[in-house]
Amino acid sequence: MLLLGAPASPMLLAQVADPAPSPTAASSSPSLPAADVPVRQVILFSSGVGYFQHEGTVRGDAETELRFKTAQVNDILKSLVLQDLDGGRVGAVTYPSQDPLEKTLRSFQINIGDNPSLGDLLNQLRGARVSVSVGAENFSGTILGVEQKTVAKDKDDHPIERPFLNLITDLGIRSVPLDDVRKWTLDDAALREELNKALAALAAARDQDKKPVDIRFNGQGERRVRVGYVVETPIWKASYRLIFSGEADAKPGATLQGWAIVENQTDNDWRDVKLSLVSGRPISFIQDLYQPLYVPRPEVKPELYSSLRPQQYEGGQSNGPAGAAASDSDEERSKTTAGAGPRRGMRAASTPAAPPPPEQQPAPMTAQFRSEQRRDSIEADKSIQSVATTAQIGELFQYTVGNVTLPRQRSAMIPILNDPIEAEKVSIFNERTLSKYALNGARLKNSTGKALMQGPVTVLEEGGYAGDASLGDVPAGQSRLLSFGVDLQLLVTPQDLASASRSELQTGKIVGGVLELANKRHVEREYSAENKSDHARKLVVEHARRGDEWKLVETPAPVETTAQLYRFELPVPAGKKEKLVVKEEIIDRTRLAILSTDPGTILYYSQQGQIPPPVRDALAKAATMQQAAVATERAMNDKRTQVETITQEQNRIRENLKTVDRQSAYATRLLKKLDDQESQIEKLRAEADALREKLDGQRRELGEYLKGINIG
Repeated sequence: MLLLGAPASPMLLAQVADPAPSPTAASSSPSLPAADVPVRQVILFSSGVGYFQHEGTVRGDAETELRFKTAQVNDILKSLVLQDLDGGRVGAVTYPSQDPLEKTLRSFQINIGDNPSLGDLLNQLRGARVSVSVGAENFSGTILGVEQKTVAKDKDDHPIERPFLNLITDLGIRSVPLDDVRKWTLDDAALREELNKALAALAAARDQDKKPVDIRFNGQGERRVRVGYVVETPIWKASYRLIFSGEADAKPGATLQGWAIVENQTDNDWRDVKLSLVSGRPISFIQDLYQPLYVPRPEVKPELYSSLRPQQYEGGQSNGPAGAAASDSDEERSKTTAGAGPRRGMRAASTPAAPPPPEQQPAPMTAQFRSEQRRDSIEADKSIQSVATTAQIGELFQYTVGNVTLPRQRSAMIPILNDPIEAEKVSIFNERTLSKYALNGARLKNSTGKALMQGPVTVLEEGGYAGDASLGDVPAGQSRLLSFGVDLQLLVTPQDLASASRSELQTGKIVGGVLELANKRHVEREYSAENKSDHARKLVVEHARRGDEWKLVETPAPVETTAQLYRFELPVPAGKKEKLVVKEEIIDRTRLAILSTDPGTILYYSQQGQIPPPVRDALAKAATMQQAAVATERAMNDKRTQVETITQEQNRIRENLKTVDRQSAYATRLLKKLDDQESQIEKLRAEADALREKLDGQRRELGEYLKGINIG
């Protein structure tokens, strides 16, 4: 039997069923004996739910009671499964209803839902007969009501009011100061009972924390029964120790030790239960099945008084793109644990502290010091043995521990893993994490054959603490990076060698009158690594990706690629410097409609050697045709300008004619000038129309030429 106990967890989450009552405990049905059905199996999921299975024996017709928190009843109603073996059958499952309290209180003749004052309560009882004690006098009467009366005035001449109880007695109406009433009693027994029921309902509402669920089993003789259900539980957590031996003759790799942290946040002890810890996230939800639901009904009025109410219709599904929720993929988790910076557009949650200056950096360990440290340190991978068996269940992975005993409201650490694992020490550089130094890290390959749940990792090296890391979910066979400290002996200097702002023309082609240009932009970034230690380093450089359109060129192939970055490996010998140059390029596509583009631009591209000769020749011809059309258009516009100038001059002459004698020589002169100008305008307009036709023909010719060529 595995007996577990740890300090109680501070988490205050939902609790599962109370201990099943002993056979001597009272049952909800006095005629049936109570059955003891204790919990025997617990399955905890990493998604925050747990499956609990009770098992026991019953004889004849019997009933067992399980108690749950009110918040758990919905889960019970949704997931409860029952089995009466050996020829029995499951009877009714009963539980107290949970009508909304305000509706329950409104159902009584006396409504105390709003916490009424004594005066308000008596006003509700108008017409009821009561017995009243005032001083030494006792009398009875029917409540007429409670009113406020002015009894005096204060020093500022403000009225002072007191409540008075008005009663109809045998001697007439009597008004009694409510403050003077020592005792009053309802003479109507039915009303007294209603008031007591309302108070009882109010008191019961305060004790909504626990609800009994009674399960009835019917049959003959002694039989086995099972009860199973799913309720909300604290997620079980994993904690790891990654242990590097540090010995010279040690084999490559490390030992991964895993502990499961479980919490019994129930109100019953686990005694010899079969505990299963499942790494997976089955979908689970809560639906309100316990709360009575009432459908509001419309009020129907006579047609004369009714009016159309605003209608509300349920919204349809949008045809637009749905918003996608952000999720942490395995690659993103590994990026985070490997020291990668935030995504573009996001700020880092915190900035790592700058490393100490060289004079404050610790001196390297001497061989003697390492030997002494190993001799005096705990060998963390010794004396620990996994007590869990493992199994793959569909898409889920399960650790199972038998005979677990864990007191209620206690937590425990259970060793579930102590296996060798493929691990290689590396240094990891990401300039968004640290701008100058790499991080001490390791590349793990999950060679344990078991699924590793996410959790913290404490790294131990040469018998001592080396740092902490964070591990995401790692299925069997997959690899992840870990980083656990700053490598002060490996200095990395990144710098840009080329900027993406410069564009180089690559080629061009003509398709249907459109000039398609290809321009190349590229960037180069150099990572210079200097290893100041006396041991060789394998440096993993994380380089941010610019997007799928950017391609790596003249660059070593990355060992890993994620959605956000490339990972390159760079061996750096002891005391040496090495460089890694990452070059990326992108081809930008530009489209220019030749017919509507300036001829000078087309002529410029016709002279670029990167464009194939047939395309250049076609562009030169198109530019010549464009220039001819432009010259024609310029001549046409010149004719039109002349017409406008002459027209303005004619307007001036006509204004002068209005002020001179029409028989004078000056008037005759002006008329002669108008006649000559009219002839000139007719000639200019004819020439402009001819040029218009010529321009239209030139444009048609250019358009037909461009439409018929596809070159490049």
